[in-house]
Amino acid sequence: MNAPLIELPLPPLEFRHLVGPTKPEDFDTPVARHIFEQLPQHAFDFVFDYGCGCGRLARQLLQTGPRPRRYLGIDPHMGMVDWCRFNITPRAAEFEFRHHDVFQEFMNPDGTFEQLPLPPEDGTVSLFLAWSVFTHLLQPDAEFYLREISRVLRPDGVAVTTWFLFDKGDFPMMQDFQNALYISDFDPTNAVIFDERWLARTLEAAGLTVDCRTAPAVRGYQWTIHIRRQP
Repeated sequence: MNAPLIELPLPPLEFRHLVGPTKPEDFDTPVARHIFEQLPQHAFDFVFDYGCGCGRLARQLLQTGPRPRRYLGIDPHMGMVDWCRFNITPRAAEFEFRHHDVFQEFMNPDGTFEQLPLPPEDGTVSLFLAWSVFTHLLQPDAEFYLREISRVLRPDGVAVTTWFLFDKGDFPMMQDFQNALYISDFDPTNAVIFDERWLARTLEAAGLTVDCRTAPAVRGYQWTIHIRRQP
C-alpha cells in the first residue's frame, strides 16, 4: 500500500522557468503520472533522479505515488538543490538531494569541466529517471552517462529517459564522429538532437537495451525511451 500523499509548496517561478514548465498544474497535476503507473512496484525501491531540478518529479512521486522507499536526486543548480532540501526532505526524509558539481554555463558556471561519476553504487538503482536531461548533453557527456546508467542499474532496473532524435542519413555531409545537431550558437546544450543509429550503437556498447519507445505526441518533441541492462 502506498504511503499517504503529502502537500508540497510550489517551487519559485524563477526555478520553474529554468526547468521549462511554469504553470502550477504542470507540477500539481503531473503529466508524467502514466510513466509511473506503467512500472512495477519493485521499481520504486531506489529511485535515482538525474537532473532533478526543483523537484518536479519528486513532487509527482510524493503526490501521486507510488512513494519510493529511497529517492536520490542530483542537479548542477545549487539553488534548486537547496530548495528541494529545505522544502521536500523535511516532509519526506527518504528523499535526498545532492549537488552534481559539473560545469553548465548558466546553471553552474564554476563547476568542473570533467564528467563526474554518479553517486549510486554499482547495481543498486531500481528506477533511473533522466527526464529532459539527455536532450541537454553534448555527445561525449551523453556517452559517459549512458555508461553510468549501465553501471548503477540493478539487473531488474529500468531507466526512463527522454531524447530528441533525427536520422543522420538525411545529412550526408556529417562525418562518422558527428552524431548530434544543436539549435543554439551560444548555448549548444539548449537542445541536443541525436542520431537514432548512434543511440542504438552507444546503448549496445554500454551493455544496455531499449525496453520500449514512445513517440512524441507532436513530431519533433521528446521521445520517451525505457532502457534496461542487457540480459
